[in-house]
This record gives sequence, structure tokens and C-alpha cells, in this order.
Amino acid sequence: MLDAFSRAVVTADASTSCIGGDSLNKLKGFISEGNKRLDAVNAISSNASCIVSDAVAGMICENTGLIQAGGNCYPNRRMAACLRDGEIVLRYITYALLSGDSSVLDDRCLNGLKETYIALGVPAGSTVRAVQIMKAASLAHINSTNSQAQAGNRYKKNEMIQGDCSAITSEAASYFDRVISALS
Repeated sequence: MLDAFSRAVVTADASTSCIGGDSLNKLKGFISEGNKRLDAVNAISSNASCIVSDAVAGMICENTGLIQAGGNCYPNRRMAACLRDGEIVLRYITYALLSGDSSVLDDRCLNGLKETYIALGVPAGSTVRAVQIMKAASLAHINSTNSQAQAGNRYKKNEMIQGDCSAITSEAASYFDRVISALS
């Protein structure tokens, strides 16, 4: 796993040059946005079980056959595995967001995931839909656009650094898109 700093060192070393210019400016930007990055990770991780359970519930509402006898979320142990997998994917997305690099997501989560799901008979369309719902919920938490009206008694407001969060939101969205692409 490489973070933004390790990636800059490896890149500079491969070209036998010092870190400077554009690479140094990118690292300065990474540091200056650090608190937003931490707040975004906190917003996702402190609401992870809610995000995942809502995503799985949404996926099942759209395809009720998943909880019928013979469906991929029937019996309870399969539903538990689905929730577990959702939390694992979300955890690796937060790792990537924290480090500013997708290598941990690619290496530890996505490498072979599609093939494993195919072998287990997990429907790709439903899995992709659950990740899409997780993406929407996570981005709402990062942008503080979640509300008590939407979440009811499960609402949890996270304090975020004020300012433009579009860059960190875009980065988080790209990690979800990476998962969706790997599963499609």
C-alpha cells in the first residue's frame, strides 16, 4: 500500500530525480486538505453500519427475489455475508480516501473480487446497485447534505471543516466508481 508520500518517492526514484515541482505541489495540497480528508473518513466510518444496511435494504427493495428461498440473501447467513462484504468494501474505500491512493483498495479488496463473486453466484447487478447506494449515502455524509428528515432517529450530524469539499467528494466518488467498475 502506498500513500501519497510513498507514491511520490517511488515515482521520483524510478525517474532518478528529486521530488520537486508538480509532485511537491501535489503533496502540499494533500497536506493542506488533511483535515477535510480526516473529516470525510470520519463521516463515512462513523456511519458505516447505517450506510451499508441502508444500501443492502435498498438493493433488496429493488429486487425482492434476493430474500426469497433460493435468493442470494436467503437464509440469514447469506444476508450476514452480504452486510459483512459491504462493510469491508466501505472500509477499504475509507483507507484509500485516507491515504489518497487507491492501491490498498485495488490490492486488498478488488483484486479477484469479481471472480470470487462469480464463483459464489453473487449477482453482479445487485452488488453494483448496493455500492451505488453506498456511494450516494457516503457522499451525502461528506457534504453534510444528510438530514434528520431523511434519516429519522438514526441521524448523526458530523462536524466538517467549512469550505469547499468538492475535491475530496470527487476523490471519494472515484473510489466507489472503481469498485463498481471492478464488479461490472
